[in-house]
Amino acid sequence: MVNRRPQIVFSNNVNLKTQDMGQNFLLVTTSFQILLLYFSIANLLDLAYADPPYSLCSNKSNYTDNSPFQNNLETLMASLSSNASVSKIFNTSTGIDPDRVYAQYMCLNYVRNESCRTCVAAASQDIRQLCPGDKEAVVWGELCQLRYSNQRFLGHLDVSGNIPQQNPKNISNPEHLSLVVNKTLSSLIKKAAFGPSANMYATGDEPFTGSDSVFSLVQCSTDLSPNDCYTCLEVAIKNVTTCCYFSRGARIFSRSCYLRYELYAFYDGATESSQRTVTGKGNEREIWIITISTVASTLLVVRKKILVKMINFVDPLFKICSTTEYGDYDQKSPFGKNVKIVLETLTSITSSTGYNSAAIGEFPDKVTGKALCRGDVTSSACQTCLRDASQKLLKDCESKEAIIWYERCQIHYSFQNITSLDVYAGKYPDMESHNKSVSDPVHFYDNVRFLMDTLSNEAALNRSKLMFETGEIKFSRNETIYGHVQCTRDIREDECHKCLSSALIDLKGCCSSKQGGIIVSRNCNVRFELYKYYNTSSHLITFPTPQAMERSHLTLLRESAGPMGFTTTAEGQGYMAPEYAMEGIFSVKSDVFSFGVILLEIISGKRSSGNVMKPNSQAWRLWIEGKAMEFVGPLLVERGPAEGILRCMHIGLLCVQKDPADRPTMSFVDLALASDPIALPHPQQPAFSLVKIVPAGKSSSTDPSVNQMTVSSFLPRMDDQSLRVNLSNPLSITTEPQRFNNLLGATVNDLADRVANAPPVAAESPPPLPVVLPSPPPPRSVTIPEGLETLERWDTIGSAGSNSDI
Repeated sequence: MVNRRPQIVFSNNVNLKTQDMGQNFLLVTTSFQILLLYFSIANLLDLAYADPPYSLCSNKSNYTDNSPFQNNLETLMASLSSNASVSKIFNTSTGIDPDRVYAQYMCLNYVRNESCRTCVAAASQDIRQLCPGDKEAVVWGELCQLRYSNQRFLGHLDVSGNIPQQNPKNISNPEHLSLVVNKTLSSLIKKAAFGPSANMYATGDEPFTGSDSVFSLVQCSTDLSPNDCYTCLEVAIKNVTTCCYFSRGARIFSRSCYLRYELYAFYDGATESSQRTVTGKGNEREIWIITISTVASTLLVVRKKILVKMINFVDPLFKICSTTEYGDYDQKSPFGKNVKIVLETLTSITSSTGYNSAAIGEFPDKVTGKALCRGDVTSSACQTCLRDASQKLLKDCESKEAIIWYERCQIHYSFQNITSLDVYAGKYPDMESHNKSVSDPVHFYDNVRFLMDTLSNEAALNRSKLMFETGEIKFSRNETIYGHVQCTRDIREDECHKCLSSALIDLKGCCSSKQGGIIVSRNCNVRFELYKYYNTSSHLITFPTPQAMERSHLTLLRESAGPMGFTTTAEGQGYMAPEYAMEGIFSVKSDVFSFGVILLEIISGKRSSGNVMKPNSQAWRLWIEGKAMEFVGPLLVERGPAEGILRCMHIGLLCVQKDPADRPTMSFVDLALASDPIALPHPQQPAFSLVKIVPAGKSSSTDPSVNQMTVSSFLPRMDDQSLRVNLSNPLSITTEPQRFNNLLGATVNDLADRVANAPPVAAESPPPLPVVLPSPPPPRSVTIPEGLETLERWDTIGSAGSNSDI
């Protein structure tokens, strides 16, 4: 395919008839100024895409060799390039049904006619090589597109299979760029579609930052109606917004239109008729020959660098062509044919999950395969990546098992079953960011580990059904760490966790002091960078800088042997979940735990201090004994109905359960607090519960019963001046992690300040007034869920200290 090189237009008005040395020197100086300018521009331009052509083959129907359809197609392809020398867009057809062929080419409006002819001639060859035997296909070159079909498509809008291509370099302020791009493109598509003299083509530029401007181009096929043109370009804007939010540039290839924007002027402002022709004689001619020769040499050097950069971008991260005792296969053998069928099946992923698996044939020619795209990748980009990956495998690997990884996808096929967890064998491809070290590797990797551990736990829980999570964490004032983890969909949650844990060990070994790192394996992959390399999606989790990383501001929970060998816990700052405090494992359920502790402290009107029992342990003990109202503080006893208080206590106990998987989500808590009564599960043992576990046979209880008190959705209100908490108007918790973290942090800090400043209650303070509540008699024993041992109260519980009333 023809690659359009940057064009140098010599526009200096130099008197070529003057032969004196002064003017010759001026001419040479001017030439070198132009050359210097070219060097600057060449270094700034970032040719962001892989080499065209890009193709889209229908595979719906095929023609045979020497058939009437093929003869008609060959005739059309031969005639198109001759028309391209005089017209930028051309529609034609030949033959009679059912062998009639319709064809169209469209060159970008700014290109010269000769460049258009060259591009179309190359495209006519490429389309037959890339889509052999297909009765419908389209190919996009750098400057043109070519399309043919056995169905009439002229005048019909077609936005299916749009292909996005994005600049691999990200922008530091994507929000600003997005606003400028949307503003410019929205104006241009109206101009192109409805402008009386626009010819369905428009270009424009808009200032961005400093000396940078956003240059944009839109163009439609002129056989479309204005409304269809506008619709096509509107869809293209949505495509480019989805795929390329963080990119410095992008373009959309569509059958009916074309859209592109960059931070440099990629199109020519002049048409062919306005191009200047420079002629001269003698010394002037020699000077130009020397200058142009120098520029040509420079072009070769620059082009080589650009090609190396593009090759690095499109080449796979890693590739394994396994050597087994079964040897290689022949592409014409049954096994080879099955490999091709499996790969074609895997590249046709249409599911939103981005995962596909396939198997065909019988032993010894059976082939199984699976394909996975990164969870943030669009369906069209997924198919493009998988198509490139499958072609690479067919070209480079003839072994009976092979796997290839790209940044956005991976494909694996084998002669044996692979739709299960394989033996972990992680690989760490070499990338540019992996060669750059950080200044504070210890503190930096503490943040990386916190982020990646959290994402791994979330992916393994598989709530999104994608086994994919992305997230970011602020490392310093100007640096943010971005990361993602992903597992293939054919393994279980525990296998996903096992694979990711192994990958994180390798990640630490290879990249603990680097600015980025990536580990790929057959069943999972992990990656982190100091730039946002993925698209923002619903899977994004944003974390504040974790307290565990602020080493000088946090005392972690520590264990020490208490009476009778039991463990006592000294509380650190904040309301940390035990799995985070003790093991550094953080998840959204950690925030749920913190919320539950706050809620129970509010209900009890007490806070813990020193080595004393946490309110959640006391609340759970009284709950299972049927004495829940003994936990409630006097203020609520006086002012709140028992039903609403017990419902809030029930929710709080669910939030502080020991196993994070048993805790509800904040959306469920929000619903339970705000809506009509819903069925709540029985709370399990909370974290930091000081109880003794004895065998079930030794339980002194013989008549298990369950607290069957019914509760309403009426929630109590606390108007006390020391703690202004309105439980009838619950916290507006959302599924947005950043919003929740901010809200929870403010709540915790406010509560902590008020608790810390609360005056101690004098020893002679009268006990709370007795309150008669409509509660059932306390049960004699407790119903324990199946699989758990019976729990008995530790006789010395609460003896380690005392609680002070707020």
